[in-house]
Amino acid sequence: MTVESTAARKPRRSAGSKAGTTGSKRTTSTTPKKGSDTDLVQLLTPEGERVANPEYDRYVEGITPEQLRGLYRDMVLTRRFDAEATSLQRQGELGLWASLLGQEAAQIGSGRALNDEDYVFPTYREHGVAWCRGVDPTNLLGMFRGVNNGGWDPNGNNFHLYTIVIGSQTLHATGYAMGVAKDGADSAVIAYFGDGASSQGDVAESFTFAAVYNAPVVFFCQNNQWAISEPTEKQTRVPLYQRAQGFGFPGVRVDGNDVLACLAVTKWALERARNGEGPTLVEAFTYRMGAHTTSDDPTRYRHDDERVAWEAKDPIARLRAYLLATDHADEGFFAELEAESEALGRRVREAVRAMPDPDHFAIFENVYADGHGLVDEERAGFAAYQASFADVEGGN
Repeated sequence: MTVESTAARKPRRSAGSKAGTTGSKRTTSTTPKKGSDTDLVQLLTPEGERVANPEYDRYVEGITPEQLRGLYRDMVLTRRFDAEATSLQRQGELGLWASLLGQEAAQIGSGRALNDEDYVFPTYREHGVAWCRGVDPTNLLGMFRGVNNGGWDPNGNNFHLYTIVIGSQTLHATGYAMGVAKDGADSAVIAYFGDGASSQGDVAESFTFAAVYNAPVVFFCQNNQWAISEPTEKQTRVPLYQRAQGFGFPGVRVDGNDVLACLAVTKWALERARNGEGPTLVEAFTYRMGAHTTSDDPTRYRHDDERVAWEAKDPIARLRAYLLATDHADEGFFAELEAESEALGRRVREAVRAMPDPDHFAIFENVYADGHGLVDEERAGFAAYQASFADVEGGN
């Protein structure tokens, strides 16, 4: 599918004007030894205390109590939708689901930093960013049920279809950003990927092209510590954000469970892009609280005490603590949000169950233009397999 460039909506300043495999062995993910906690940008501690940061405070200094409640609402509703999708997969309504549990702050913070004209290239886990871009949650589920190839118009929300191939969306984003620059538009592009994708050649090539062509793109890496069953320490000798130095553009590590810090750092990076200052790598240091997907069993390769330690850094709990401490929200707000959350869960559940069943034979179509004997044989074998279930149900 061709994505029509939305770059020409606004004139752009010239660049010169301003510058695994799963296994049975359990391991514990640790931060690479190089780098320190002082490199981490944090505006809100796990206990919900606001800390000053002279470099990034200005990007959130005007935030209102209403906007803070909005960020909290975004994270709560995104988590509720995600939980419902996981449950629906367990009930056989979806073929697969990739949960974002634990990564809500990274996605909502960065998603709310975007302007309408900015363009997003997601992976398959950016449900929170999709929410920020106005994509109806039910539209995300058709692909995971097998009844469509995406479910939304990318140009309607400047939110590209989910990319299943690991890392390739960074190339798409870089190329699109190069086009944005040539069109002279005052907008930016953001590409999401995970720590596992950072080991892909596509990502390195994206960094090279983005740097050489000064593309207005932000590479947003959600380092959730695990590439399926492979910990980050087995993928890199340095913190991921430091890789940007070798390509000639800045990198920054942000507390991925701090929605304010993610908002501020992403605003800064997008501002650089729009001002013609080129790409930025943002590493959101977070944690995948659940399985890689619903086909994964994380208890086979990581210890539960690691998950418990990260639970104490929960992004929703820390913003709730801050809202209560500053009197920016009361129990009435949280009660209303809980009711809204449950209503969203019901709506998603009803929408999925109203979807048609997937066409089990669609996989055999359009493989060869003129058909193929082997495909015909496989189709017939699969048809016989499906028919065997009907025989059992019929008591034959």
